This record gives sequence, structure tokens and C-alpha cells, in this order.
Amino acid sequence: MSDRVRCSCRRCTIRGLMGPAIITTVGILFLLGEFSGGNLSFGHTFPVILIVIGGILLASSMSPTDGHIGDSQTPVMPPPPAPPANPYSGSPQGPQGQGQ
Repeated sequence: MSDRVRCSCRRCTIRGLMGPAIITTVGILFLLGEFSGGNLSFGHTFPVILIVIGGILLASSMSPTDGHIGDSQTPVMPPPPAPPANPYSGSPQGPQGQGQ
């Protein structure tokens, strides 16, 4: 799963309904086309999809953004811990030069 924090403001919640609303609308339009005997075929009723998209965009633009979490408010990660100190930093030659 993603580590991203999901926004729970009303605007983002309504925009999250876009996909399910379009899929439901397309399904209903195909169902109407099957049961109406060709009078309500998908070719004649596809503008309903545009109306649904417009309605959702209008509702999301009019909704408040109280509590919105934007990209600019990403959580700040703490800096990584400092590397451990070198135990051989006190000797001038290091561990290789001790036996020479």
C-alpha cells in the first residue's frame, strides 16, 4: 500500500466518486438500450455521461476544502541517524598500518 496520506475533505471525497459514477452511468445506459428495443441506444444517450461528469465537477468545486491535505503539505521525514563513529579514527595509520 502507499505511504501517502489521503485527504478526507469534502472536495476530494466528491472527486473520488467520479469513477464509480461514470461506470454506473454507462451500465445504466447500456441497460436502457437493451430494454428499450433500440429507442434509447447508447449512441443517443451518451451525453448523459457528460452531464454526470459536469455535475460531479460542479459539486466538487462548490464544496469546502476544510482539512484539505495538498501536495505542498507532505509529511516531513526526520533526517536519517548519523553514521556510527569510526573506532580507528584515533590512530594515524588506521587498522592496516599497525603491523608494519
